[in-house]
Amino acid sequence: MSSLSGKVALITGVASQRGMGRAVARRLAKEGADVAVLDKFAAPKSIWPGEENWGGLKDVVKEIEALGRKGLMLVADVASGQDVDNAVAEVVKKLGKIDILVHCGGIRGAMTTPVMELKESEWREIIDINLTGTFFIARAVARTMIPNGEGKKIVLIGSKAATQGYAGSSGYCASKHGVLGLGRTLALELAKYKINVNIINPGGFETNLRDKAIIERAKAQGITLEKAVEEESKKVGPGPSVPLGRLGRPEEIADLVFFLVSDQSAYITGKAIDIDGGA
Repeated sequence: MSSLSGKVALITGVASQRGMGRAVARRLAKEGADVAVLDKFAAPKSIWPGEENWGGLKDVVKEIEALGRKGLMLVADVASGQDVDNAVAEVVKKLGKIDILVHCGGIRGAMTTPVMELKESEWREIIDINLTGTFFIARAVARTMIPNGEGKKIVLIGSKAATQGYAGSSGYCASKHGVLGLGRTLALELAKYKINVNIINPGGFETNLRDKAIIERAKAQGITLEKAVEEESKKVGPGPSVPLGRLGRPEEIADLVFFLVSDQSAYITGKAIDIDGGA
């Protein structure tokens, strides 16, 4: 018997080929869980060479089913409370329950824009998706968990930006600080139902999170997207502040998630865990 046999997991932010959500979905399916995968776009276009034929959620469901588990594809905007409620209801209808929520969905937003120059629309988009979206999905799933809560798990993906500031990234930092506060509060409120809530704060990882910023930079600089991607691939690295000397891999997030949603973490709740190569 696999350790998650009989469990149903809902994972958000899954459609990107190099995303944390996909890695988590594959890992939990490998460990025996049936997995519902959710994203705003069924198959987002990637700017990276070699990912032109990626099928998004459809391909992830195929990977889940190839592991012998049930997969369910959901397209919803986490910034819409109605979208989220409908998606969660669909999971319960099709798969019977939700034992595990791993919320990976989010956007990076402005990376080099001072507070004084940040547009209201940019600020609201980041907060709506990263913070309000986390509230919507956690609220909806928690409501389904409470009646039979013991052993159920919620993991929110925060960021090192949840605990420190980064110049030019005020919206992202504010949203992730909010996720940390929300997660810790939720852990206290759900503890009486024996539901564990924890937050993972990743450092630098090899994902598609910065794709939108690269596209916008190419437009601003008047260069081709291919050139911007080439420049990004040359400069993206761990920097001197990461003792292990490399960026993290999505599969390493999935390893930590698996620990936090397994029985091995039964006495851990309300904690923020950094995974950053020692930065």
